[in-house]
Amino acid sequence: MPTIARTRSTGERAESPAPGAQAQPPRRRQRSGAAYVFLSPWLIGAALLTIGPMLASLYLSFTDYDLFDTPRWVGLRNFERMFTQDDRYWNSVWVTVKFAVLSVPLKLAAALAVALLLNKQRRGTAFYRSAFYAPSLLGASVSVALVWRSLFGSNGVVDDFLGAFGIHIGSMVDQPRYALLTVIALAVWQFGAPMVIFLAGLKQVPGELYEAAALDGAGPVRRFFSVTLPMITPVLLFNLVLEIIQAFQSFTGAFVIGSGRGGPSDSALLYTLYLYQRGFNNFEMGYASAMAWVLLVVIAVITVLLFRSSRKWVFYAGEGTR
Repeated sequence: MPTIARTRSTGERAESPAPGAQAQPPRRRQRSGAAYVFLSPWLIGAALLTIGPMLASLYLSFTDYDLFDTPRWVGLRNFERMFTQDDRYWNSVWVTVKFAVLSVPLKLAAALAVALLLNKQRRGTAFYRSAFYAPSLLGASVSVALVWRSLFGSNGVVDDFLGAFGIHIGSMVDQPRYALLTVIALAVWQFGAPMVIFLAGLKQVPGELYEAAALDGAGPVRRFFSVTLPMITPVLLFNLVLEIIQAFQSFTGAFVIGSGRGGPSDSALLYTLYLYQRGFNNFEMGYASAMAWVLLVVIAVITVLLFRSSRKWVFYAGEGTR
């Protein structure tokens, strides 16, 4: 009997939950509740300021809406008109593609070059890092765009400098062949943010790889293409995705330098600037919303293609795969 009693007692203890186990679920619920309380400002902001306006713009993209009258459902008419009847729309697409194709590689090349120079410890390195990063802090500043317009305008610094060598171009911002180049130059000048990211990636490259390459007789150029560049490809992918998205969303520089019209003969009419004109100059909010959703889809497709292609050219040292 005492054995049976001990067995029952052991079985009861095994079936009965531990004291700590009974207290765990309420504690977890308390932790979850506390987490939602801390997350609630972000969740409320995302719902009211991001998800709500996105759903509203999706609905408006299928309507004819001018801000003053009730939206009128028109189905796919905005998209049909955009793709088949609007020549300025396709011009803005072409200008934006040229802007992205030229500005993104030049900006990344400048950022990587300066990051390589600042990767070595020299006197005043911290100052130069801050100085090169400063333009990125003023990225979308209207004041910087105004300064840029005065630099490349008539009798500006660039015109006077080129005039000293006998080259008289005049106001570059008022000529169709140069207006977009000034916007691209402004975008490239703001290379500070990708430079900092490249610099962080360069710090992670093991020094042993450079020592082994040097023992094999590799020079600086060979070490860059065989060691540095493969090791920072994840950082390069990150910068490439960010800069392409930013290029397709660029607005302030083209708006200020092009006087809000997209430059002479629409030569600097970026996609977002034309979207703004349709929405807030012509009060065609339905058409502008349709343009915004097309831009979102295009950016999403490009991003997916970049990530899919990254399997072939991005090197992750920890996984040993390319």
